[in-house]
Amino acid sequence: MLMSGCSVPRLPSTASIVLPRAPAEAPPPTTVMLADETAPLLAYHQQLRRMTQGELLQELATLGMRQPSPRVALQMGMVLLWTRGSGDLPRAQAQFDGVASTTHPLALLAALLSAQCQEQRRLAEHGDKLQAQLKESQRKIDQLAETLESLKAIERNLPARGVSNERQR
Repeated sequence: MLMSGCSVPRLPSTASIVLPRAPAEAPPPTTVMLADETAPLLAYHQQLRRMTQGELLQELATLGMRQPSPRVALQMGMVLLWTRGSGDLPRAQAQFDGVASTTHPLALLAALLSAQCQEQRRLAEHGDKLQAQLKESQRKIDQLAETLESLKAIERNLPARGVSNERQR
């Protein structure tokens, strides 16, 4: 009885082990290729990054003469992201928002570009505020330097204290 706890359990015979069956071969999944309109637009965006301001303005004029469509609106917005004219970012965002509010397949890309444009506008406004603060700080620095120079000039014109104290004694 003492040895019963130390006994090794018997393994089942190989005849009683049931192996799972190999699944029947499933047909390979069929891939449906949809016309992806975003890839050409992303490539277009990369082309715009390499263009000069003159080329961008020429591209914008060319797009302005084309038949309006969501694709053209996105392209115009992309060009406006890279031009540096005043009011170009709000115009770009309006182009993106116009497409994003539709059910067009490019609406998601337009929403993404709109969010990017909004962030770029926020950063530009923040940069403008920092530039104004820098100008104001520089003006104050110049004013304080001028005041300091005036005080130095006054101090140079004052009689020396050590000399006047010795004469009075």
